[in-house]
Amino acid sequence: MWMVIALLAIICGSVLFHFLSPWWTATLASNWRQMDDTLTITLVITGIFFVVINLFVVYCLVRFRHREGHRAAYQPENRRLERWLIGVTSVGIVALLAPGLAVYASYVNPPSDALVLEVVGQQWQWRFRFVGNAEKLGASDARFVSNSNPLGLDPDDAASRANIVITGNEVHLPLNRPVRVLARSNDVLHDFFVPPMRARMNIVPGQVSSFWFTPTVAGRYEAMCAQLCGIGHPNMRGTVVVEDEAAFKAWLAAQPTFAATQVPAAAVQVAGGDMVAIGKALAQSKGCVGCHSVDGSAGVGPTWKGLFGKTETFTDGSTAQMNATELKKEIREPMARVVKGFQPLMPKLDVKDDELDALVAYIQAQSH
Repeated sequence: MWMVIALLAIICGSVLFHFLSPWWTATLASNWRQMDDTLTITLVITGIFFVVINLFVVYCLVRFRHREGHRAAYQPENRRLERWLIGVTSVGIVALLAPGLAVYASYVNPPSDALVLEVVGQQWQWRFRFVGNAEKLGASDARFVSNSNPLGLDPDDAASRANIVITGNEVHLPLNRPVRVLARSNDVLHDFFVPPMRARMNIVPGQVSSFWFTPTVAGRYEAMCAQLCGIGHPNMRGTVVVEDEAAFKAWLAAQPTFAATQVPAAAVQVAGGDMVAIGKALAQSKGCVGCHSVDGSAGVGPTWKGLFGKTETFTDGSTAQMNATELKKEIREPMARVVKGFQPLMPKLDVKDDELDALVAYIQAQSH
């Protein structure tokens, strides 16, 4: 009888947890309420099967419990029962699969006027690309991937050169406008996931995944990788900012084209050759901002806010004050020593001496 009591307690507890628990799906911020409905259908069907099956086990435990003088009848097969089980199970499976297939068919067929956003995943950060003044996204290929060209865009393709590239982990989107996402990976399996928008898709190396959504609530939303992609997977996070059309256009206009990111540091003419401005441009083009924030927020690597002059402790127990010499050493040989509390993830960058000076100047400027 203890088994019967335990099963009844599990059934009641599970049902009560579902209805009384404060946990539920995140507030919806897009048009995909159908995904919530599909989840609800799945929970209802599996919940019914869970309760019915466990109640049947309870019935069997009570009805066929051991009693002196009673012996269970052996029945090798029951065709009527088998037909009922096949029928009920088939209906349940169809009810589970059909809504999901219908929603998925719509999920991968965007409206013709959707804004095109390319998402590129690479251990362990996100990068983005918009069409810009070009009519389409330009060509890309793995052979073009480098520190200065992390998206692997074709430098000889006119459309690629006109595309707008975002090498940081933050991207802005317009409110109430359909967005078609084209997602690809530079290395391993990733999954771009924005939970409040129910938007996610596996990104398989060598393929381009596609889906769409319409942001319906302005705000800042966390994007994450939903596939285990290596030691830095938990830190592979980004931010999706949803704002009105005017604010989005203003932000987009301030972002560099691919052609602009390919201008050598020595040729950058910003504020009369200001080193801080050059360093900022380099931090964008080389993807530094994808791992190092400048506002103090947590990232894959240490924040650059207040870093210059700070004494850092490394995993081997040593310490060093982050002056110009030490910062250059960290950029040149990132794996030689690792700041305590962070993973050894930073790749070795191909930077010239003048570029290194500009990057250090930009990091120093973040300490004021």
